[in-house]
Amino acid sequence: MGAPKGKLIIIGGSVDKGSHFVAQADLPVNLKFFERGILKRISTESAKQNLSRIEIITTASSIPQEVGAEYVKAFQSLNIQDVAILDIRTRQEANAPENIERLKKADVVIFTGGDQLKLTSIYGGTPFHHMLLDRYENENFIIAGTSAGAAASSNNMIYQGSSSEALLKGEVKITGGLGFINNVIIDTHFVQRGRIGRLMYACASNPINIGIGLGEDTGLLIKDGNDMEAIGSGLVILVDGTNMGRTNIFEVQMGEPVSIENLTVHVMSFGDHFDLKLKKLVLHDRPVKMVD
Repeated sequence: MGAPKGKLIIIGGSVDKGSHFVAQADLPVNLKFFERGILKRISTESAKQNLSRIEIITTASSIPQEVGAEYVKAFQSLNIQDVAILDIRTRQEANAPENIERLKKADVVIFTGGDQLKLTSIYGGTPFHHMLLDRYENENFIIAGTSAGAAASSNNMIYQGSSSEALLKGEVKITGGLGFINNVIIDTHFVQRGRIGRLMYACASNPINIGIGLGEDTGLLIKDGNDMEAIGSGLVILVDGTNMGRTNIFEVQMGEPVSIENLTVHVMSFGDHFDLKLKKLVLHDRPVKMVD
């Protein structure tokens, strides 16, 4: 199979700066959004740019209407008007012909945050899921996901595991994701919630996967299924187990600490690129500021 023609944008989640688009008092306390720069990049990467048809898929959220409305307002503030909320809550709704038809007409779909298990259990194997995969592989089509929407994007998905006890055997739970990108595993709210141990464990258990830890207000734009560009204001942490030495992960008992030799860690910030095939990081050249 060749490189996908579509683009994948995965985002680490919300920021504490609140919404730029509606009064903070009008939102639930936990409803915060990333900077508009990432939303703007989603629109500029789309073939139709400001004329794009954008569907906000709120399935993962416990407050889908509120979250969807916030995205609509955010895009409207960027002069993008053709935005709608696709509020799918069951597998039956995912299979509904009217929702399949809406997916056919979309240029961009965005999976919001919430519970990634809801995404995989509701969409996995449905005609909706198959159409997403087909359009991503064969068309200039954008799939974006934030938080749970990002975590569910890969073929393997972390769905449970505390940050503090992540390097105890059995603490991190992994299942199949939606499979838009292979051989990576994604964790979100990464820096803020101290999740480096979760990602190390996930990579040690199967080093074919590159671990991607997305900070808040930070994302990756992935083109050709391979070129990953850091976008947003924060950090992306990559864990590469390709050259891993020994690990005792298969020797210790459940609940015991795990040892791992020689994991490689990269830190990406705005404009840096990482080649998934070559496992190579290219830093973005920034002009040197002269000091008087």
